[in-house]
Amino acid sequence: MATVLRSIPGIGPVASTMLIAEMPEFGTITEEEASALTRLAPVAHDSGTLRGKRAFAGGRRALRHEMFQAALVAAHHNPSLRSFADRLRKARRPHKVIITDVARKLVTIANALCKGRQKWAAHPT
Repeated sequence: MATVLRSIPGIGPVASTMLIAEMPEFGTITEEEASALTRLAPVAHDSGTLRGKRAFAGGRRALRHEMFQAALVAAHHNPSLRSFADRLRKARRPHKVIITDVARKLVTIANALCKGRQKWAAHPT
């Protein structure tokens, strides 16, 4: 699984080791569960007709911080995530929101590749 994770531009030795150590179930769970476990999925604070602010809760805090660092690298060196981040910048999203969205997408991609036991293959865009 480490070689699959390391094949993704943006995930280095520290991030891949953290993913394997902190999430032994990685590659066998859904993308929603992976986002929630890495603390990258917003949790709604709604009650009845009240629409509360979305916030991040639960999950594994250290892994979230590591995925932020990986997302910063991936937003510059991973072609598909770079175009995704550029789209969000053009839409004038705040920097922290962009990095959080890139990190969530990075976890989703990594989980899918581990599930299929495939290495990263850059698709021409």
